[in-house]
Amino acid sequence: MLKAALELLSEVGFEAMSIEVIAARAGVGKTTIYRRYSSKDQLVADAIESIREEVLIPDTGNLWSDIDALIENAAQITLTPLGKQTVAMIIGSASSNPGFAQIYWEKYLQPRRKSFAVIIERAKTRNEIPTDLDSDLVFDTMSGIMLYALIFPPRESWTTYVRRALSLLLR
Repeated sequence: MLKAALELLSEVGFEAMSIEVIAARAGVGKTTIYRRYSSKDQLVADAIESIREEVLIPDTGNLWSDIDALIENAAQITLTPLGKQTVAMIIGSASSNPGFAQIYWEKYLQPRRKSFAVIIERAKTRNEIPTDLDSDLVFDTMSGIMLYALIFPPRESWTTYVRRALSLLLR
């Protein structure tokens, strides 16, 4: 069921999915799904949870080395044809469905935001950045830069562009 839900999410987006179509793809009856899940939202939340990778929290002893590791990890996930297609479907689904946006926020973005805060706190302790730097705002800005560069590829490499943009922010 979870695999079928993920496949459909990447193929048609959240709005176009239905329990009926998920059940057919999974080769089970609707009642099988409804015994476990009371809504499509809950099913999709579990599906996203099932593939969520361990959140990377590098600790190289240097902010920029940690950020480079994060950027490289993000590049490996998103700079593939499937990664780009998935990001497009997530953006489309989240922008048109607040329920899906909330699920994605809780299951995917929040854990990464919390991990990023750990990296920023370490850098503050090492006096690499100002102690009043807002890690959530930096994460949100970094995410925005990454998405922008994914949609409108820069002249330089994606990773170089993202790092250069972050260097402006973290000066």
